[in-house]
Amino acid sequence: MRLPPPDSAHWQSPIRAFAWGMSAVVSTVLTLVLFATYLGIGALAHDTQFSLLWVLLSTLLVWAGPAQIILISTLGSGATAVQAAIAVTLSAIRLFPMVVSVLPMLRTPQTKRRHLVLAAHFVAVTLWVECYRLLPQVPRERRVAFVHGLGCGLVAVCLIATTVGYELAAKLPPLFAAAILLLTPLAFLLSTARNCTQLPDIVALALGLALFPLVAMLHTGVDILISGVVAGTIGYGVHWWRRPA
Repeated sequence: MRLPPPDSAHWQSPIRAFAWGMSAVVSTVLTLVLFATYLGIGALAHDTQFSLLWVLLSTLLVWAGPAQIILISTLGSGATAVQAAIAVTLSAIRLFPMVVSVLPMLRTPQTKRRHLVLAAHFVAVTLWVECYRLLPQVPRERRVAFVHGLGCGLVAVCLIATTVGYELAAKLPPLFAAAILLLTPLAFLLSTARNCTQLPDIVALALGLALFPLVAMLHTGVDILISGVVAGTIGYGVHWWRRPA
């Protein structure tokens, strides 16, 4: 889908800009990744005995797949609400640079801080990527409305996927329910692989996949963390070694 030119009459009202943002959801393959991810999140919530209403509210309010998985898994394993909140907050810190980079793209001299609150909530990996792709085609005075539409569209897709995943996990045989749960890590793995365009990124991803089975044999309880830190450090070393002197 192509957006109309910035000087087109299609951008005359905020409502039209909001509608264009909603319609832009169908133009990105990341929507499919989100749908697959939230199928898994819905199935995970059912597997850990949370209600459908609870997981829908968490999708709406947390709005970050990894943070939501952390929330469900920590509470489902018996952790306290405070422990879960700390874990989710630490996960959400990674989104702060994305918020800082997107909000200046939306501002005009007339923009108030309250106009950016909902847009800041919507900023996650998918919306951040799409803002850099689409916002240059949107008149600056309509960008807040456009991002509101884009964010609402993405959230709606995820609410539908959460419901479908939850209901499928409730009705399918255990083997198929487990397959739905597998969609979440697969979706993140494929989206990460899709964004690996430089050698250090490829090295870090490949080493992380290779090291994890070896580290898992140590039964540390933080196998993913150890393999990720080691692989990421080596990937950064490759970047440092290849950069111009």
